[in-house]
Amino acid sequence: MIILGLTGSIGMGKSTVAAMFAGEGAPVFDADAEVHKLQGAGGRLVAEIEAAFPDTTSELGVNRTLLGEAVFGNPAAFKRLEAIVHPAVAHERSVFLESNRGSPLVVLDVPLLFEAGGWRQVDKIAVVSAPAEVQRARVLARPGMTVERFESILAKQLPDPDKRARADFVIPTGGSLEETRDSVRAVIACLTRAEGR
Repeated sequence: MIILGLTGSIGMGKSTVAAMFAGEGAPVFDADAEVHKLQGAGGRLVAEIEAAFPDTTSELGVNRTLLGEAVFGNPAAFKRLEAIVHPAVAHERSVFLESNRGSPLVVLDVPLLFEAGGWRQVDKIAVVSAPAEVQRARVLARPGMTVERFESILAKQLPDPDKRARADFVIPTGGSLEETRDSVRAVIACLTRAEGR
């Protein structure tokens, strides 16, 4: 089994590309979706997060806006949150890998693959990338997004050129969806052919 780490900066189209991998039959582990599940209504991290960050949860789970305000600009609080979330996500990832060990290729969709050290746990890395002006337009079109927030998020992420330089594959998303799908298929063909599958 080849473990492909899929990553890309905000607004690069990573979710779209992950869906394309899934559509081609590759099992995909979505780290962000796991975090949402763990923090959602009935999620197993809700009580622990409430204990560490009072008044940030309700019966609906974690209020991400309130939690964001509790940790934003506070490195110690952010580390405390990571110490709760990262081990739980790592456990879910292990369960995913075990349950898909018969697959020739699995994809770990991890936004902060380089920043959080996840690149060490994968065999190959694919970076999703688009021109900076396309990225900016996509992100600023999101509800509630501001230039300041976008720039703050970018500042926490490894710059796109650095990600591309460290990637085994770069999947461009600045063109048509069909061009992107062709790139995804080429990555799958390359990886599965290399394994003789």
